[in-house]
This record gives sequence, structure tokens and C-alpha cells, in this order.
Amino acid sequence: MSKTRNPEAVRPPRIAALPNLPLFHKVEGRKTVVAGGGAPALWKAELLAAAGADVLVLAGDGAADFAALAADPPAGRLVVEPRAWRESDLDGAVLAFGDLGDPGEAERFVAAARARRVPVNVIDQTELCDFQVGTIVNRSPVVLAISTDGAAPMLGQSIRARIESVLPLGLSGWARAAQAWRPRVKSRFATFADRRRFWERFTRLAWEKVDRSPSEFDREALFEDVAREAPRGRVTLVGAGPGDPELLTLKAVRALQSATVILFDDLVGPEVLELARREAVRIAVGKAGHGPSVRQSDICRRIVELAQAGENVVRLKGGDPLIFGRATEEVEACRAAGIDVSVVPGISAAQGAAAALGFSLTERMRARRVQFVTGHGADGKLPRDLDWASIADPVATTALYMPRRTLAEFVRAAMAHGLGPDTPAAAIASATLPAQQHVAGRLVDLPALAETLRPGAPVVVIVGEVVRGLPASELSAAIQSSAA
Repeated sequence: MSKTRNPEAVRPPRIAALPNLPLFHKVEGRKTVVAGGGAPALWKAELLAAAGADVLVLAGDGAADFAALAADPPAGRLVVEPRAWRESDLDGAVLAFGDLGDPGEAERFVAAARARRVPVNVIDQTELCDFQVGTIVNRSPVVLAISTDGAAPMLGQSIRARIESVLPLGLSGWARAAQAWRPRVKSRFATFADRRRFWERFTRLAWEKVDRSPSEFDREALFEDVAREAPRGRVTLVGAGPGDPELLTLKAVRALQSATVILFDDLVGPEVLELARREAVRIAVGKAGHGPSVRQSDICRRIVELAQAGENVVRLKGGDPLIFGRATEEVEACRAAGIDVSVVPGISAAQGAAAALGFSLTERMRARRVQFVTGHGADGKLPRDLDWASIADPVATTALYMPRRTLAEFVRAAMAHGLGPDTPAAAIASATLPAQQHVAGRLVDLPALAETLRPGAPVVVIVGEVVRGLPASELSAAIQSSAA
């Protein structure tokens, strides 16, 4: 008899170590210093001016290169002096940049800046820098900065190019509108929940209408929508797939990033949860065959209670919630309580395993259909009502879920009903994950082979001609390399 387990709030994992602290520095109207006259110094001066700084450029004999920028800065103010820097130039500065090729001069510049508690950056000399400037994607007031800690500037630039290709220019107008409308939104809606609903609708509209700028009409329409609708929670059942976070659908990622509460199974890995908002409350509601499990009735009750309190609830399930995920019970509980509920499908374990190992679940002439079968009934035993004639069909592919404790019994029954002992079969553990491993061979030998799989790992069994030719056993490349 499995033990009952209560839903348990789980805090997000600690943020991974950072090589630098990413910050956006306010420099508008404040003194900054650029020492040097090369092209990198010119770019830093332009960058500072674009942020509204008062820029003092000490360009030596390169002052002429700054003339056009000084005459027409993007913002802020530039003063260019055709001389070398002096320590007193750093008095009152908030940032300092040096484009100084001589190591001794660079070290003196850093010492002078730090003596005045001015953060300093020496171009192309990361060991002398207090801060770095990332590669920038500018959709002002939306600004993204990409850092590789100075290790791979070209990689940072390629990342910027990819982001810019998918980040519409029209987002700038919507971001500026959000900046201008924020005081009105705060005065119009007293509660945080109402303001959150406004900004959720604003964000959806921004992506739908990104090719145009927002208007006051849009703002008033959003105000009316939020005021007209009573605060209501909603529930989304989301398939987390077999484990690899890159296999999540875009819709699943959007659901995770808008959730305020996430109820997740034990099979959902931390990499998937990392895609959610860090502010979202995480509640573990795992169920394990023959182990401590949260009762389904408790899960349904918690989902309904949270949604009735106005939360945006994501019920995150391994694989696809519609394949042995007990989605029906959770959907019916929501509908009975009058709660909006939707389902985002995911890649099932069988699909993920087949893709990871490079075979198709169907093949012309050899596998005309696929059937999904559970090896684990409500009582923890092999279900007695399986259609053994279908399982014995030689042109069917059978995907057996949750089979670890009942595999031997399943194989005996399948052979007793006519499935040949030499039928190809495979058991795949931790499909799509770095720890993936599999065993393959004759159906009659599979129970013994499966005993060699890592204890506790989730397993799916696939039986049929489609797995003929798989290596007898294999550990993922990631595990093999780490073992070596």
C-alpha cells in the first residue's frame, strides 16, 4: 500500500553563479570620462552620450575623430579635449573608460579612478575592469545587454543578431506606452491583481499588434475590459514532455511564464521549471508507483482552491497530460467549479524515446498502428482488462507506460496470447535526458535486460518490429563521456 503524501511548496533553486552582476546604470546628466582616441573609445563615447551622460573625452591627438559626434550627439553632451588625461579629470565622475594601449598608463588610470571610487573599464583589458559593457539590442526603452564575460565577443554578437531577428522594432512603441501609462494604471486600479490583469492584457495586445503603435483608445479599451470582468483564476494543464526542456512547445513556455502558481509532478525536471517566472509559487504534487504519493483528490481540490482565489494555475505534468496523466479528473473538477481550464499537449515519453533513438513508431507494412498501454493500474498491478489480442498483433507497435514492476507479468501474458517471444522490444530509461539509457532484444529477454537500467528512472517499453536493429544496450553520450 503506497503512502499518502501532501502537496509541498518548493522554493526555486538558487540562481547559478554569475561572472558579473548585470546592471543598468543611470548616467543621464552625470559626468563620465573617456580617455583615449581609438575607434573603441569613440564607440564608448557614443554609447554614454546615447544614455544622456555628460561625456568628457580626453582624446590626445585623436580629437578630430570625435568632431562629428560632438557636433551631433544622440543625447547628452560631449566635450572633447585634444590632450592626455589627468588624475583631476576623474573628479566627480560616475564612470570612466580608458582606451589605453600602454600597460603602465592603463594601470595608472585604473588606480586614479579607484582612488576616487569611480568604476572603471579599460577596453580589451578585462583584468583591469570593474565592469563590462555587454553587446546591446536596442528597442528603447526595451534594452537587452549580452555578456560573455569578455571570453567570446563574437559569440555575443551572434546572439545579438539572432535576438534582433525575432524582436520586432515595433516593441519600442509599446514599451514607451507602458512607461507613460503606468501612473494612470496605478491610480485606476487599487489592487495588485487588477493591475496584473491589465498588464497581462496589454502584453498580449502588444504582440498581436506589434506592427503599430498603441493609442489612447487601446488604453481605455483595456481599462474597460479589466473593470468589467471580475477577477477570475484559470487553470492550464501543460505537458512538460519526457524531460528535455527544449522539447516544450512555445505555448507551454508562455503558460509557464504567465503562471502565478505551478503544481508539478516528480518527473518534471528543474530545467523545465527554470523556464517559469521566478516569482511563481511552486508546489510539488508528485505521485510515484508503490511510493509516497499525493492523492489525486487532493490535487484536484488544491487546483480549484487556487483558481477560485484568482491565481493563474499551471498544472505541469511529465509527458503529455492526455496520455495516462489523469487529465480528465482535473479538467472535470475545474469545470464543475466553473473555472476556465485548457490543455497544452506535450511530447509523450514514447515519442521522445523514439526520436532520441532514431526510429519511427509506425512503418509502412511493418507497423500499421501505435497503441499506448499502461502497465500500472489503480491498485499498482498490471490491469486485467488489457486487450491482449491487440497487443499480440504483429503489425502493431505497443508503448507500455509505468512498466517496471509489472513487466515480467506483461511479457508472460502477451506471449500466452500469441505474441512471439522473438518479437523485438526495448526499454528506455530517462528518455531525452543526458542520463538516457536503453536495453533492447527479444521480448522474452526484456524483463531481465530491464533490471540493468538505473533504479528509480522513469521507463517506457516499446514492443514491435520498429525497434528491430537497435543496439542491445546504450548509455547516453553525456553519461559515457562523464564516466570516462
